[in-house]
Amino acid sequence: MSSRLSVRLSRLLNMIPYFIAHPGISAAEAAVDLGVTTKQLMGDLNQLWMCGLPGYGPGDLIDLSFSEESIEVTFSAGIDRPLRLTSTEATALLVALRSIVDMPGMVDPTAAHAAIAKIESAISHGGAAEGVGLRESSSAPVEAPAVATVRSALARQHALRLVYYSASRDVVSERVVDPIRIVLVDNNSYLQAWCRQAEGVRLFRFDRIEAATELAEQARPPRHATEESAALDLFQDDPAVPLARLRIRGDYGWVLDQYPMHRLAVHPDGSLEATMRFATLDWMARLLLGFGSGVTVLGPPELVAAVRERSNAALAAYQETGSAEVGPV
Repeated sequence: MSSRLSVRLSRLLNMIPYFIAHPGISAAEAAVDLGVTTKQLMGDLNQLWMCGLPGYGPGDLIDLSFSEESIEVTFSAGIDRPLRLTSTEATALLVALRSIVDMPGMVDPTAAHAAIAKIESAISHGGAAEGVGLRESSSAPVEAPAVATVRSALARQHALRLVYYSASRDVVSERVVDPIRIVLVDNNSYLQAWCRQAEGVRLFRFDRIEAATELAEQARPPRHATEESAALDLFQDDPAVPLARLRIRGDYGWVLDQYPMHRLAVHPDGSLEATMRFATLDWMARLLLGFGSGVTVLGPPELVAAVRERSNAALAAYQETGSAEVGPV
Protein backbone atom coordinates (compact mmCIF):
# COMPACT_ATOMS: atom_id res chain seq x y z
CA MET A 1 0.00 0.00 0.00
CA SER A 2 2.79 2.44 0.89
CA SER A 3 4.45 1.91 -2.51
CA ARG A 4 1.18 2.79 -4.27
CA LEU A 5 0.81 5.95 -2.19
CA SER A 6 4.36 7.06 -2.97
CA VAL A 7 3.79 6.50 -6.69
CA ARG A 8 0.61 8.56 -6.57
CA LEU A 9 2.32 11.32 -4.58
CA SER A 10 5.06 11.60 -7.20
CA ARG A 11 2.45 11.73 -9.94
CA LEU A 12 0.48 14.46 -8.14
CA LEU A 13 3.60 16.57 -7.55
CA ASN A 14 4.53 16.43 -11.23
CA MET A 15 1.03 17.20 -12.50
CA ILE A 16 1.19 20.93 -11.75
CA PRO A 17 4.27 21.64 -13.97
CA TYR A 18 2.74 19.38 -16.63
CA PHE A 19 -0.57 21.26 -16.74
CA ILE A 20 1.20 24.65 -16.61
CA ALA A 21 3.09 23.55 -19.73
CA HIS A 22 -0.12 22.25 -21.39
CA PRO A 23 -2.88 24.75 -20.54
CA GLY A 24 -6.35 23.74 -21.66
CA ILE A 25 -5.42 20.14 -22.45
CA SER A 26 -8.28 17.63 -22.32
CA ALA A 27 -8.45 14.93 -19.65
CA ALA A 28 -8.24 12.18 -22.29
CA GLU A 29 -5.02 13.61 -23.82
CA ALA A 30 -3.44 14.21 -20.41
CA ALA A 31 -4.32 10.70 -19.24
CA VAL A 32 -2.46 9.19 -22.20
CA ASP A 33 0.62 11.35 -21.51
CA LEU A 34 0.59 10.56 -17.79
CA GLY A 35 -0.09 6.86 -18.21
CA VAL A 36 -3.36 6.72 -16.25
CA THR A 37 -7.03 6.30 -17.06
CA THR A 38 -9.26 9.35 -17.47
CA LYS A 39 -11.21 8.29 -14.37
CA GLN A 40 -7.99 8.05 -12.32
CA LEU A 41 -6.79 11.41 -13.63
CA MET A 42 -10.04 13.13 -12.58
CA GLY A 43 -9.71 11.54 -9.15
CA ASP A 44 -6.14 12.85 -8.87
CA LEU A 45 -7.28 16.35 -9.86
CA ASN A 46 -10.02 16.33 -7.24
CA GLN A 47 -7.42 15.50 -4.60
CA LEU A 48 -4.78 17.85 -5.97
CA TRP A 49 -6.85 21.01 -5.73
CA MET A 50 -7.14 20.47 -1.96
CA CYS A 51 -3.35 20.38 -1.50
CA GLY A 52 -0.94 23.24 -0.90
CA LEU A 53 1.19 25.12 1.60
CA PRO A 54 0.64 25.28 5.41
CA GLY A 55 -2.13 27.72 6.20
CA TYR A 56 -4.45 26.05 3.70
CA GLY A 57 -6.36 29.23 2.93
CA PRO A 58 -7.48 30.35 -0.55
CA GLY A 59 -4.03 31.80 -1.21
CA ASP A 60 -2.22 28.65 -0.12
CA LEU A 61 -4.05 25.78 -1.77
CA ILE A 62 -3.39 24.71 -5.35
CA ASP A 63 -6.25 25.90 -7.53
CA LEU A 64 -7.38 24.32 -10.80
CA SER A 65 -10.09 24.86 -13.34
CA PHE A 66 -10.84 21.43 -14.77
CA SER A 67 -13.33 19.27 -16.58
CA GLU A 68 -12.92 16.38 -19.00
CA GLU A 69 -12.75 18.91 -21.84
CA SER A 70 -10.13 21.30 -20.40
CA ILE A 71 -7.67 21.46 -17.50
CA GLU A 72 -5.85 24.61 -16.40
CA VAL A 73 -3.82 25.61 -13.34
CA THR A 74 -5.00 28.93 -11.87
CA PHE A 75 -2.70 28.89 -8.81
CA SER A 76 0.35 26.65 -8.44
CA ALA A 77 1.22 27.31 -4.76
CA GLY A 78 4.86 27.53 -5.83
CA ILE A 79 5.07 24.12 -7.51
CA ASP A 80 6.19 25.47 -10.87
CA ARG A 81 8.92 23.02 -11.87
CA PRO A 82 9.14 19.23 -12.09
CA LEU A 83 10.97 17.37 -9.37
CA ARG A 84 14.73 17.30 -9.87
CA LEU A 85 16.47 13.98 -9.46
CA THR A 86 19.54 13.62 -7.31
CA SER A 87 22.49 11.73 -8.77
CA THR A 88 21.52 8.65 -6.73
CA GLU A 89 17.87 8.84 -7.86
CA ALA A 90 18.89 9.31 -11.49
CA THR A 91 21.19 6.31 -11.30
CA ALA A 92 18.45 4.17 -9.73
CA LEU A 93 16.09 5.20 -12.52
CA LEU A 94 18.74 4.39 -15.10
CA VAL A 95 19.25 0.92 -13.65
CA ALA A 96 15.49 0.31 -13.60
CA LEU A 97 15.10 1.40 -17.22
CA ARG A 98 17.96 -0.82 -18.34
CA SER A 99 16.40 -3.78 -16.50
CA ILE A 100 13.01 -3.50 -18.24
CA VAL A 101 14.00 -2.28 -21.69
CA ASP A 102 14.73 -5.84 -22.81
CA MET A 103 11.49 -7.26 -21.37
CA PRO A 104 9.07 -7.70 -24.28
CA GLY A 105 6.02 -5.45 -24.21
CA MET A 106 6.76 -3.60 -20.99
CA VAL A 107 7.93 -0.35 -22.60
CA ASP A 108 8.46 1.14 -26.02
CA PRO A 109 12.17 0.32 -26.47
CA THR A 110 12.80 3.43 -28.59
CA ALA A 111 11.28 5.72 -25.95
CA ALA A 112 13.11 3.91 -23.15
CA HIS A 113 16.40 4.16 -25.05
CA ALA A 114 15.87 7.92 -25.50
CA ALA A 115 15.15 8.31 -21.78
CA ILE A 116 18.29 6.34 -20.91
CA ALA A 117 20.37 8.59 -23.16
CA LYS A 118 18.95 11.74 -21.52
CA ILE A 119 19.56 10.43 -17.99
CA GLU A 120 23.09 9.37 -18.89
CA SER A 121 23.72 12.82 -20.29
CA ALA A 122 22.32 14.50 -17.17
CA ILE A 123 24.42 12.32 -14.88
CA SER A 124 27.55 12.96 -16.94
CA HIS A 125 27.04 16.71 -16.64
CA GLY A 126 26.39 16.50 -12.92
CA GLY A 127 28.92 13.79 -12.17
CA ALA A 128 28.13 10.08 -12.13
CA ALA A 129 27.15 8.48 -8.87
CA GLU A 130 29.98 6.71 -7.16
CA GLY A 131 30.41 3.12 -8.31
CA VAL A 132 28.28 3.55 -11.44
CA GLY A 133 30.09 4.17 -14.69
CA LEU A 134 28.48 5.52 -17.82
CA ARG A 135 28.45 3.68 -21.08
CA GLU A 136 28.02 4.95 -24.58
CA SER A 137 24.42 4.66 -25.69
CA SER A 138 23.95 1.72 -28.00
CA SER A 139 21.30 1.56 -30.69
CA ALA A 140 17.75 0.97 -29.49
CA PRO A 141 16.79 -2.73 -29.31
CA VAL A 142 14.63 -4.02 -32.13
CA GLU A 143 11.16 -4.98 -30.95
CA ALA A 144 9.67 -8.24 -32.23
CA PRO A 145 6.77 -7.60 -34.64
CA ALA A 146 4.31 -9.59 -32.50
CA VAL A 147 5.22 -7.57 -29.40
CA ALA A 148 4.84 -4.26 -31.24
CA THR A 149 1.45 -5.41 -32.54
CA VAL A 150 0.24 -6.32 -29.05
CA ARG A 151 1.30 -2.96 -27.63
CA SER A 152 -0.38 -1.14 -30.52
CA ALA A 153 -3.64 -3.06 -30.08
CA LEU A 154 -3.64 -2.39 -26.35
CA ALA A 155 -3.05 1.33 -26.86
CA ARG A 156 -5.78 1.55 -29.52
CA GLN A 157 -8.11 -0.82 -27.60
CA HIS A 158 -8.38 -3.22 -30.52
CA ALA A 159 -8.94 -6.97 -30.39
CA LEU A 160 -6.08 -9.33 -31.28
CA ARG A 161 -5.67 -12.66 -33.02
CA LEU A 162 -2.80 -14.58 -31.39
CA VAL A 163 -0.84 -17.65 -32.37
CA TYR A 164 0.32 -18.87 -28.96
CA TYR A 165 2.52 -21.70 -27.70
CA SER A 166 1.38 -23.28 -24.42
CA ALA A 167 4.43 -24.79 -22.74
CA SER A 168 2.48 -26.86 -20.21
CA ARG A 169 0.48 -28.63 -22.94
CA ASP A 170 3.13 -28.39 -25.70
CA VAL A 171 0.60 -27.15 -28.24
CA VAL A 172 0.25 -24.11 -30.50
CA SER A 173 -3.23 -22.60 -30.71
CA GLU A 174 -4.88 -19.65 -32.41
CA ARG A 175 -7.36 -17.50 -30.53
CA VAL A 176 -8.97 -14.05 -30.51
CA VAL A 177 -8.52 -12.01 -27.35
CA ASP A 178 -9.55 -8.64 -25.93
CA PRO A 179 -6.42 -7.04 -24.35
CA ILE A 180 -6.71 -5.67 -20.80
CA ARG A 181 -3.15 -4.77 -19.76
CA ILE A 182 0.50 -5.84 -19.69
CA VAL A 183 1.85 -7.26 -16.42
CA LEU A 184 5.16 -8.49 -15.04
CA VAL A 185 5.21 -11.82 -13.21
CA ASP A 186 8.45 -13.35 -11.93
CA ASN A 187 10.59 -11.39 -14.41
CA ASN A 188 8.45 -12.42 -17.38
CA SER A 189 6.11 -10.02 -19.19
CA TYR A 190 2.58 -11.11 -20.04
CA LEU A 191 -0.45 -9.82 -21.90
CA GLN A 192 -3.51 -10.11 -19.69
CA ALA A 193 -6.58 -10.46 -21.88
CA TRP A 194 -10.10 -11.84 -22.15
CA CYS A 195 -9.85 -15.02 -24.21
CA ARG A 196 -13.00 -15.47 -26.29
CA GLN A 197 -12.26 -19.15 -26.81
CA ALA A 198 -11.90 -19.93 -23.09
CA GLU A 199 -14.42 -17.24 -22.03
CA GLY A 200 -12.15 -16.08 -19.24
CA VAL A 201 -9.20 -13.85 -18.34
CA ARG A 202 -5.89 -15.41 -19.38
CA LEU A 203 -2.18 -14.52 -19.25
CA PHE A 204 -0.13 -14.81 -22.46
CA ARG A 205 3.63 -14.77 -21.99
CA PHE A 206 5.22 -12.51 -24.58
CA ASP A 207 8.05 -14.85 -25.51
CA ARG A 208 5.44 -17.54 -26.34
CA ILE A 209 3.36 -15.36 -28.67
CA GLU A 210 4.46 -16.62 -32.09
CA ALA A 211 2.34 -14.17 -34.11
CA ALA A 212 -0.15 -11.39 -33.45
CA THR A 213 -2.63 -9.62 -35.73
CA GLU A 214 -4.39 -6.44 -34.67
CA LEU A 215 -8.05 -6.59 -35.67
CA ALA A 216 -10.16 -3.65 -36.79
CA GLU A 217 -12.82 -4.33 -34.16
CA GLN A 218 -12.70 -2.68 -30.74
CA ALA A 219 -11.66 -4.79 -27.77
CA ARG A 220 -14.65 -5.41 -25.51
CA PRO A 221 -13.65 -7.46 -22.48
CA PRO A 222 -16.65 -8.06 -20.19
CA ARG A 223 -16.95 -5.56 -17.38
CA HIS A 224 -16.51 -8.23 -14.72
CA ALA A 225 -13.22 -9.25 -16.40
CA THR A 226 -11.72 -5.77 -16.13
CA GLU A 227 -12.95 -5.40 -12.55
CA GLU A 228 -11.40 -8.76 -11.67
CA SER A 229 -8.19 -7.66 -13.38
CA ALA A 230 -8.05 -4.52 -11.24
CA ALA A 231 -8.74 -6.56 -8.10
CA LEU A 232 -5.92 -8.92 -9.07
CA ASP A 233 -3.24 -6.24 -8.82
CA LEU A 234 -0.88 -8.83 -7.34
CA PHE A 235 1.79 -9.07 -9.94
CA GLN A 236 4.39 -7.10 -8.04
CA ASP A 237 6.11 -9.49 -5.66
CA ASP A 238 5.00 -7.56 -2.58
CA PRO A 239 5.82 -9.48 0.62
CA ALA A 240 2.86 -7.74 2.29
CA VAL A 241 0.48 -9.68 -0.02
CA PRO A 242 -0.38 -13.23 1.21
CA LEU A 243 1.32 -16.10 -0.62
CA ALA A 244 -0.46 -19.40 -1.30
CA ARG A 245 1.56 -22.60 -1.63
CA LEU A 246 -0.08 -25.14 -3.91
CA ARG A 247 0.38 -28.68 -5.17
CA ILE A 248 -0.94 -29.07 -8.72
CA ARG A 249 -1.75 -32.42 -10.27
CA GLY A 250 0.22 -33.18 -13.43
CA ASP A 251 -2.81 -33.02 -15.72
CA TYR A 252 -3.65 -29.58 -14.30
CA GLY A 253 -0.32 -28.03 -15.33
CA TRP A 254 -2.23 -25.67 -17.64
CA VAL A 255 -3.19 -23.47 -14.68
CA LEU A 256 0.40 -22.14 -14.57
CA ASP A 257 -0.19 -20.63 -18.02
CA GLN A 258 -3.43 -18.98 -16.99
CA TYR A 259 -2.77 -17.62 -13.49
CA PRO A 260 0.16 -15.63 -12.01
CA MET A 261 1.88 -18.61 -10.40
CA HIS A 262 5.55 -19.28 -9.76
CA ARG A 263 6.64 -22.91 -10.15
CA LEU A 264 8.89 -24.19 -7.37
CA ALA A 265 9.35 -27.90 -8.04
CA VAL A 266 8.24 -30.92 -10.08
CA HIS A 267 7.63 -34.11 -8.07
CA PRO A 268 8.32 -37.68 -9.27
CA ASP A 269 4.59 -38.34 -9.75
CA GLY A 270 4.39 -35.42 -12.20
CA SER A 271 2.67 -33.04 -9.81
CA LEU A 272 3.93 -29.46 -9.49
CA GLU A 273 4.51 -27.25 -6.49
CA ALA A 274 3.86 -23.55 -7.03
CA THR A 275 3.07 -20.29 -5.26
CA MET A 276 0.56 -17.54 -6.03
CA ARG A 277 -0.14 -14.24 -4.29
CA PHE A 278 -3.74 -13.33 -3.50
CA ALA A 279 -5.59 -10.28 -2.23
CA THR A 280 -8.42 -11.81 -0.20
CA LEU A 281 -8.91 -15.17 1.47
CA ASP A 282 -12.50 -15.55 0.17
CA TRP A 283 -11.53 -14.93 -3.45
CA MET A 284 -8.60 -17.36 -3.35
CA ALA A 285 -10.67 -20.05 -1.64
CA ARG A 286 -13.36 -19.76 -4.34
CA LEU A 287 -10.75 -19.95 -7.10
CA LEU A 288 -9.13 -23.08 -5.66
CA LEU A 289 -12.43 -24.85 -5.07
CA GLY A 290 -13.13 -24.45 -8.78
CA PHE A 291 -10.14 -26.69 -9.54
CA GLY A 292 -11.56 -29.57 -7.50
CA SER A 293 -9.02 -32.27 -6.72
CA GLY A 294 -6.63 -30.87 -9.34
CA VAL A 295 -5.07 -28.38 -6.92
CA THR A 296 -4.30 -28.96 -3.23
CA VAL A 297 -3.58 -26.11 -0.82
CA LEU A 298 -0.42 -26.56 1.25
CA GLY A 299 -0.43 -23.17 2.97
CA PRO A 300 -0.84 -20.76 4.57
CA PRO A 301 -2.92 -22.41 7.35
CA GLU A 302 -5.73 -19.86 7.14
CA LEU A 303 -6.21 -20.59 3.43
CA VAL A 304 -6.16 -24.36 4.07
CA ALA A 305 -8.85 -23.84 6.74
CA ALA A 306 -10.95 -21.62 4.46
CA VAL A 307 -10.88 -24.14 1.60
CA ARG A 308 -11.67 -27.03 3.96
CA GLU A 309 -14.56 -25.11 5.54
CA ARG A 310 -16.07 -24.22 2.16
CA SER A 311 -15.59 -27.78 0.90
CA ASN A 312 -17.34 -29.26 3.95
CA ALA A 313 -20.19 -26.74 3.66
CA ALA A 314 -20.67 -27.57 -0.03
CA LEU A 315 -20.61 -31.32 0.69
CA ALA A 316 -23.10 -30.95 3.54
CA ALA A 317 -25.43 -28.90 1.33
CA TYR A 318 -25.18 -31.52 -1.41
CA GLN A 319 -25.92 -34.37 1.00
CA GLU A 320 -28.85 -32.46 2.48
CA THR A 321 -30.29 -31.85 -0.98
CA GLY A 322 -29.84 -35.50 -1.90
CA SER A 323 -31.62 -36.64 1.27
CA ALA A 324 -34.49 -34.21 0.68
CA GLU A 325 -35.07 -35.64 -2.78
CA VAL A 326 -35.46 -39.20 -1.46
CA GLY A 327 -39.07 -39.69 -0.40
CA PRO A 328 -40.67 -42.56 1.52
CA VAL A 329 -40.85 -45.85 -0.33
